[in-house]
Amino acid sequence: MRFYSDIPSTRTAAIVSDLLVLLLLLLFAWLGLRVHDAVAEIASVPRGVSNTGGAIQRGFESAGDAVGEVPVVGEPLAGALQEAGEGAGGEVAETGREGEEDVNNLANVLGALFFLLPAAAVLSRYLPDRIADVRRLRAAARAIGPTLTPDRERTLAMRAAYGLPYERLVRYTRDPLADLEKGRYDGLVAAALDD
Repeated sequence: MRFYSDIPSTRTAAIVSDLLVLLLLLLFAWLGLRVHDAVAEIASVPRGVSNTGGAIQRGFESAGDAVGEVPVVGEPLAGALQEAGEGAGGEVAETGREGEEDVNNLANVLGALFFLLPAAAVLSRYLPDRIADVRRLRAAARAIGPTLTPDRERTLAMRAAYGLPYERLVRYTRDPLADLEKGRYDGLVAAALDD
């Protein structure tokens, strides 16, 4: 399969275009990662809330352990303190964990969107033309064949002389019809191959 033309200027233009699109995709990927990381940093807030809830819960548990040794009221008081720690601190810790998870999910979605939306826009404009170019190159390579025989050169020269606009032909030869009549096919063949 042919991806690039044999004509140096056309090949160079196609390679440069492909590289620019690749660089744009890399830029969009980098941007998506930066957005992801920036949003993920916000997760430190709910993480702090979760840590605070855990500290509250551990504090109540420590207080419960400390009063658990007191005769008569120690055990019920310890249970009440531990339940209070689970209720207050546990709920705060769970809310913090859920918030951190939500922020991380948001970071993933925004990072993906900041990559996918511009990448899809660029590729939707670039790929159809590029695919059409590759198909034309493949069809031309099949039609011309692996080598240019004298008969094929004459046929290509005739195609160029009769089918291409005159202003394009004069870029390759001064007098296209005289070249065709005299068997000077190089300029006409170059114009046909460029086409």
